[in-house]
Formats: sequence, structure tokens, C-alpha cells
Amino acid sequence: MAILNKDIKFIAVYGRVSTSTQEEEQTIRSQMDAIREFAKKNGYEIVQIYEDEGYSGDVLERPALDQLRLDAKNKMWDAVLFYDPDRLARRYYYQELVMDELRSLGIESLFVTIPPAKNEEDVLMYGIRGVFSQYERKKISERFRMGKLRKAREGHIIGTEAPYGLTYVHKTKDEQGYNKINDAEIDNLRLIFKLADDGYTIRGIIKKLQELGIPPRKSKRGVWNTSTLITLLRNRAYVGKSHFGASYAVEPVNPIKKCKYKKIKKTSRKFHPEDKWIIIPTPKVINEDLFDRVQEKLKVNKLNADRSTKYEYLLSKKIHCFCGCTRSGAGPQKGKNLYYRCNDRIYKFPLPATCEEGGMNAKVADKLVWREIEKLITSPEVMRWHIERWKNGRPAKIKAPLVNVESLKKEINKLTKEADRYTQLFGAGLLDIDSYKKHTDPVNDKVKLLNEQIQKANQEPQIPDDVFLPSDEGIEMLAKDSAELVKDLSFVRKQAIVRGIVDRAVGNKQMIQVSGFIPVPISYGRIPFSVDAFKPSPFLLDNVNFCAKYRNCRITKRREINAV
Repeated sequence: MAILNKDIKFIAVYGRVSTSTQEEEQTIRSQMDAIREFAKKNGYEIVQIYEDEGYSGDVLERPALDQLRLDAKNKMWDAVLFYDPDRLARRYYYQELVMDELRSLGIESLFVTIPPAKNEEDVLMYGIRGVFSQYERKKISERFRMGKLRKAREGHIIGTEAPYGLTYVHKTKDEQGYNKINDAEIDNLRLIFKLADDGYTIRGIIKKLQELGIPPRKSKRGVWNTSTLITLLRNRAYVGKSHFGASYAVEPVNPIKKCKYKKIKKTSRKFHPEDKWIIIPTPKVINEDLFDRVQEKLKVNKLNADRSTKYEYLLSKKIHCFCGCTRSGAGPQKGKNLYYRCNDRIYKFPLPATCEEGGMNAKVADKLVWREIEKLITSPEVMRWHIERWKNGRPAKIKAPLVNVESLKKEINKLTKEADRYTQLFGAGLLDIDSYKKHTDPVNDKVKLLNEQIQKANQEPQIPDDVFLPSDEGIEMLAKDSAELVKDLSFVRKQAIVRGIVDRAVGNKQMIQVSGFIPVPISYGRIPFSVDAFKPSPFLLDNVNFCAKYRNCRITKRREINAV
């Protein structure tokens, strides 16, 4: 925090909540109400509002905060108002990093809960407060962990959500919380273990439970999931041995979802050795012999489930169905061909599938897509054609106004009325010319400045289409190098190329649309492309309405696809 040494009129505000519980309790709304009241009390005009919902304060990469830091370079406001420093970040050095960055742009950082610094002692006290706040949070977290550890070692249940078949009884003044048998679920639980012992597969058990009308405790679809059943069958709490401290949170090494913004960093878990688990006695509801037999069968099923890829699928992990679901490779069923089948049947199980699209011949799709990609990356003429098509068909990018124009107009209206009052006083002879200019000149300067901001906000500068596109020389070099690269490639190398340049492939029996970018050196940019590997017949062009059949699917919501 620096000493506040300038007048502030226009501000941006930022709010953050870190958990879904806080979101449900509308904590961010409470923050914004307090911020608006503070701004009104101090005569600040709110120009822009930024909100990050569900992001941890230990994570600096947040979409709204990043946008605020980018917009700050346009200097459309004088300061940024936060409710409290911990809403900006939980770590003191994160707070200082952002505030230093804003300060270098001439933008102050204000807080509702902390008055602005008036001298160097205030700056020092803010730093001490930030360090102690971070230390106190760590101390509270450690106390909480040690409290749970002590409670577990004393044999008490940690948490309030009992596994299926049991119910948690909350603690009272005289007794700690404990699990008891749930009469409505216990027979269903024993049936599940009996089916597993009789040789039913997990999906077989799900199908049987669906036929018997036995729903899980919690499910939006009202059906059992395979992961839920496997966790249930492996839970040692049913043989009286609940545990605590079996795993701990870590950052994933190979995350399934690779995205820029993560609300929580530690989304994966690692297990401690079993001898370090703390065993907590619970009611024994399943016979230990039955439980052990089920565990052995689960191990055998896992060993027999060959998850290695038996067949080669070039478009695996990239191919989607027009209904919005992914497609996956399926081995030969009644013939010799391999297919890409829609995964809707898997996602909906045990309910009937809703997608009516059939399977795609995998060998034909792979061959045609690779042929188009090979042609694309080895021909400079084809590259140029795709660049021109993309440039001509792409709408011009316009920068959206970064300020609230209506707020600026309201402020201009107030200032104009103020100037009119001075004019009336001057006309009535109550002000001399010097006093009149002394009062009206600053007002007129503010009106002029606000009009300039409105004019700048209303301008719509177009981003040149060729800013990130490669030069002709770069295209020629890339095509030449690619022609050498694609000679006698193995399937693994081909698949690596496809996964590197293909963003998405969407198709059915009649056609497949492939889109993506060819990566080139950063000084040149990247080459966008979109090809139709399968060409539909004239009958299809005349009789198929692409957008009407699945107009509400994820594909059509997320991007625009035009069938050719």
C-alpha cells in the first residue's frame, strides 16, 4: 500500500468468493453492497465491476482479475476498490504484486475495511497487518487440521456425511456424533454386495438396481454411477473400520482438463500407506468374509479389464458427434470394420440413449482426415487459401467499451447543471467575472475530460486481420519442412501431429468437419483451417437441415458450425 496523494473520482471495483457455499449465501452480493455504499459515501463513480466467483485466494490466475489488470492499462479509472485485502488475494506478496502493478500505471488501490495510508507509518502497519493475517490463516488451518487429527485418534467420526446404508447422528452436549444403521437403505446395501458376490459386473449391478427401482441417495439423473458403486463396495466402514487420513490433496501432474483458470490448484489426491491410516470403529453391517470375497472379485475384474488400446484410432480424443457428445473407438462387432461410436449410450446408461446417429467407419475417417491434413501442411497454396478464407469470412474484431458510458453522461449532466447555477449567479450580479471563471473553469475542464473518455470509449478500433498470421516466406518454409516430416511416418507420429493441430472433429456417417490451427513460430502467428473430409451427396445438401435437429446441443451453443 502506498500513500494516497491524488484526487479520485472514477473507480473500478473487484469482488471474490472462494467456495460454492459462499456463492449460495450470496457473499459476493454482500461485498458489492458494502462497496457501493462506500463509493457513494466518498463520492466515487463506479465505472466497471469485476467479479470472480468460486476462485481461491491462493490462486492469482483468475479471469476477472486478469481482465482488470489488462483494462487498467487503458487508465479509464483512478483507483480500484476492494472490500478487504484478502478478497484481492490470501497471500500478502500476491496483494503487493497486483497493487504495485496498478500503482505503476497511476492507479490507486482502496479497501472498504482499511483507510488509505496517510504516511509511511500507515504503509508499514499495512505490511505488518498483511504478514500477520497470512500467518493467522495458516495458524487457523493448522489448528483445524490438528483438531480433526485429535478427534480421529479418539475414535470419533470426522465429517457429517455417512456412507450409503448408514446415517450420521449429530453430536450433542453429552455425546459425540456417530453413524447408525439406516433402515431404509441397509437392505439395498446388502443386496449390492450380494450381487457383486454372485458375479455381477458393476454395470450389471447398475442395470439390476434400475430394474428394481432402487435409486442412489444423491443423483441428478436418479441412477447409479459406476464410480459410486466401486467406492461403495470398497468402503471398509461397512466392516466396522472407517478411516481418516488416507489421502492428501496435491496438484495434478497430468490433469484431465487443461485450462488456464483453475478455481482450486490441488484437485488431485495421493494415498498415504495404509499403516498410517487412523482406524475409527463404526457399526459392522457387512460380513467380513463377504466383503473380502467382493474385494477379490473387484481385483480380478480390474486385471481382466484390458484398457490397453487394441486397435489404432487416429482421431481418438478429438472426434465428436453432432449431438454434442464425444465419440470413442469401438472394435468390430459383427463385421471387420472399426467404428467411432457416440458415447451418449455410455453417459445415459442405464437409461436409453437419446442420440440417433450411427457409428462412423474409423478407417475411412482416419484415412480421409489424414489425407486432408497432409495436403494442408505440405502445400503453401492450400495454406494461403485457408488464410484468405478465414480472413474474409471472419467478422471484424471490435474492442468493447471498457467504461460505463451512461455513468459518465450522468456525471456530465451534474457538472453542466453546476455550471448553469454559476452562470445564473453571474447573470444576477452575485459573482464577478474572476469568481465566475474560478468556479466554472474546473467544471468545464472536467466536462471536457469526460467527453474525451466517452469519445474514446465509443470508438471501435478494428484489430487488423493479419496481426497474428505468418508471412509468405514463413508459409513456404513451413510447407517444405512439413513435406519432409510426413514421409513414412508411424501411426504414433501421425497421431501426435493430429492431436497437435486438430482442435475438434465433428461428424457422422455422411460427413466430418475438422477445425484447428497449424502451430508456427510465434513471430509468424498461426494458420487457421476448417475442412470437410467427407463431402455430402447432393441429396444430403437438399434434405438435411444441420442446425434444426440438435439446435440446443453443446456444439451449437459453444461455436458456430456451418455445414457446406
